[in-house]
Formats: sequence, structure tokens, C-alpha cells
Amino acid sequence: MTSRNSLVQDSHSAGRTWLTFAGIILIAINLRAAITSVGPLIGIIREDTGISSTLAGMLTTLPLLAFALLSPLAPTMAKKWGLETTLLLSMVVLTVGIGIRSISSPYTLLLGTAFLGMAIAVGNVLLPSLVKRDFPRHIGLMTGTYSASMNLLAAIASGLSIPLATQAGLGWQGSLILWASLSVVASAVWIIRRGRSGRTVEVSSAVTKQQSVFKSPLAWYITLFMGLQSFTFYVNISWLPEILRSQGIDYSAAGWMLSILQFVSLPFSFIIPVLAGRNPNQRLLVTISALCMLIGYGGLLTGMSSLNLLWVMLVGISGGANFSLCLMFFTLRTKTAQEAAALSGMAQSLGYLLAAVGPLLIGYLHDATGAWRIPLTLLSGAVVVLFITGFMAAKPGYISVPNDEKQKG
Repeated sequence: MTSRNSLVQDSHSAGRTWLTFAGIILIAINLRAAITSVGPLIGIIREDTGISSTLAGMLTTLPLLAFALLSPLAPTMAKKWGLETTLLLSMVVLTVGIGIRSISSPYTLLLGTAFLGMAIAVGNVLLPSLVKRDFPRHIGLMTGTYSASMNLLAAIASGLSIPLATQAGLGWQGSLILWASLSVVASAVWIIRRGRSGRTVEVSSAVTKQQSVFKSPLAWYITLFMGLQSFTFYVNISWLPEILRSQGIDYSAAGWMLSILQFVSLPFSFIIPVLAGRNPNQRLLVTISALCMLIGYGGLLTGMSSLNLLWVMLVGISGGANFSLCLMFFTLRTKTAQEAAALSGMAQSLGYLLAAVGPLLIGYLHDATGAWRIPLTLLSGAVVVLFITGFMAAKPGYISVPNDEKQKG
């Protein structure tokens, strides 16, 4: 009888593990698709709704601001409602946000975008904490899997938006609302996961940890690394086609280059976390990644357009590696799921605030100078700072928590 009970318990445990794995992947694929799907459709949306270019730009900037504002609150929400419930609610809010955004009105466009930005912010912050809690022996593999899944769907959503709207006849509303099907499936899986869970685990000391991580130098290195890699990513998404256009490449080819930048990052989004999880020191990975991006931007700066494919691929490889390293730092540099949630909240809040400034700053510098030399020089300088902060973050160790230090004393 005891052995039968043991087998039943093992079966239930395995079932919960697989449900958690599926739930993590389903949340991950929802964290970028709703954002990247709107960019290619902005022209069509403007024609249909009559919104200005500034308002259209808010459709990509507003989610970043939502990330910055809500990320510090996500650990507190997890403390109050539990990790599983908070993630489930984020998927429900994401579904509602996508639906509201798909109504043909300037007001609903912004309102829905704000809702989906807040929902994605919660998932961004809490997924590393969930991985650390439920898969402590497979952090690298799990982080690589969900990071690659996130980037894959981001690239697919970006590429399919126009065909769905025009060739499939769905219009921009149908093209955007289609991605709500992913969040509906994710919500269903997390409802089942909560029903089969023997416990609802809270991020119990999130508020204390959130306060303490701000006093950690290592946490600040990770935060700056997160911010600078986000800065470069969103600048690439916003301005790379125009940079390439200035070198004589047509619109179609420049668009394909942007797609290549996203797709080439996919294998590295998976491989880098696995490698990072096998070694306590990630400085070699940071160095190689920063060097790739520096060479890429340097190549674009020289104007050697015959090698533009190489420059774009190097920047894309580095972008995928840097993002995955950020996710790994949230788990490798913390001792508990609570600390991981707090560090993730801090880094993503300040990091995405910096990212929101990036496209505006680069655009302003281009308008002021009439060329891309100064913007590309600034980006190269940002990569140098990215390398320094990443090199410091990659040193083996944990974020220092004042309470722990007092106990040691």
C-alpha cells in the first residue's frame, strides 16, 4: 500500500512538473509577441485611425514604460496572491489588453497597450523566480528554453503581422487579436496547474528583499547590464532599417535584415544560458558577446555596406546572448526565489526605463546631425559600458543582503 501511494505521489509530482514546464513556456511566448506584432502594422493603423506619428510611437514606447513602472511591484503582488495566481492573472490581463487594443479607436489602442504592458511586466519579473524555485538543478536549460521560445515567437509575430492583415484579409485588428489565443491557452494551463498544486507558494519576503537589493553593488551592475542590453535592442528594432537605408539598401532588404537580426539570436538565446549555468564565472561569455556587438556597430560605422549582413548578424548574436545572460544573472546571483524576484524587479524597472530613452535619443541625434555617425558612435560607447558592467556582474558571487551580513556579524 505504501509503495502504491508512493507511485501515485510520484505520478502527481511528475504531472505538476510537466504542467509547470508547459506553463513557463506558454508565458514566455506571450512576453514579446503582443509587442513585436504591432510594429509592422503601424502604418496601416495610422491610416485607419488617423492617429499622429507621435501617438503611433507610443504603441511601442508605452509597454516599456509599463515595464519600468510595474516591475518593482510584481514581487509584492506575488507575495500577496502567490506566484502561480499572479502569473495566471497576468495572462488574463494580457488577453483583455490585446482585445481592447484591437478596437479601432485611438483611446482603446493606448488603453489596451497599457494593459498588455503591465501584464507582460509581471511575467518578465516573476519567470526567473519561478524557474529558480521549481527547477533549481536545471536553471540554465530552463532559462535557455524559455528565452529562445520568447524570441522565436517575437520574430514570428513580427513577420506574420502584415501577411495576416493583408493576404489573409484579417485587417490590423484581426492580425493583432489573433495573438490573444496564445494567452488564452496559457491561462487555461495555469488554471489547471493551480488546481493540481498541493500548495500556493508566496514570495514571502519580497518587500524586504526589494529594499535590500538596491544597496547591493552587484545588483546595480546587473541592472545597468540589463538596461544597456535593452537600450541596444530597442534602438536596433527602431532604427536599424533606417541606418541600412542610409547606406543604399532598399526598404525590402532593410526589413529582411531586421528579421535576420532577430532570427540569428535564437540559437544563442538557448545555448548561452546552458553554458552560463555550467560555470560560476561568465566573464568569457560577456567578453565574446560584447566584442561581437562592438565589431558589428563598428562595421556599420565604417560604411562597408558589402559586409552589412555580417555586421547585422554579429549584433543579433550579441543581442540574444546578452538578454539570456541577464536572465541567468537574476538566478545565478541570488540564493532564493525571493531574492531572484526582487533583483529581477529592480533590474527590469530601471533597465526598461533606460530602454525607453534609447530610440528617442538616437532619433534626436540623427535629426540634429543629419547622419548616423554620432548615433553609432554613441551605441559603440554604450557597448563598452555594457561590457564593463557585464564583466562585473559575471564574477561568481551573490548579491549582498544587509540582513545576512548582520547575521554573520
